[in-house]
Amino acid sequence: MTHTDLSGKTIGILVADGFEASELTEPKSALEAAGATVFVVSPSDGVVQGLKHMQPAIGIPVDIALDRANPEEYHALVLPGGVFNPDQLRTNDKALAFVRSFFAAGKPVAAICHGPQVLINADVVKGRSLTAVEAIRKDLRNAGARVTDEEVVVDDGLITSRTPEDLPVFCETIVAEFADGRRRHVHAV
Repeated sequence: MTHTDLSGKTIGILVADGFEASELTEPKSALEAAGATVFVVSPSDGVVQGLKHMQPAIGIPVDIALDRANPEEYHALVLPGGVFNPDQLRTNDKALAFVRSFFAAGKPVAAICHGPQVLINADVVKGRSLTAVEAIRKDLRNAGARVTDEEVVVDDGLITSRTPEDLPVFCETIVAEFADGRRRHVHAV
């Protein structure tokens, strides 16, 4: 039986300007609906700007600046995509250290669309199974990942999806994985 109660769990969503709006708002809503406390973490203070397919969309208030965020206070991490968001995070040493700490602690991490680009630069994809938007699949393979074209792939606590079209199954899967709190073998959902 899959558990979906996230009461008492604190989840971080790491973003910079240029995230795909739905890839932040839909997972955040799903996690909160399951009882989680969700914090938007960003290298920026104030508001981060979301996009909808390259057009300005919603601005989201930052709950805590990356400089002050302690990864030990979070049970799991979500990395939304968008083209510009991961491009900024993947060159930010503090963001990469933040991401690595979740892997080192055995905590679940979810990434969608271009989000796995951050995982490449954090050096955490080698030997892992992932899916992602087609544009970065070769980058993932070059970094040593096994890449498939599935709606969602779960590899030992790493949950990945391809595009906003996969958000329903991505959101359902992250809630279940974050609630279960255990590592699972590789499987496509």
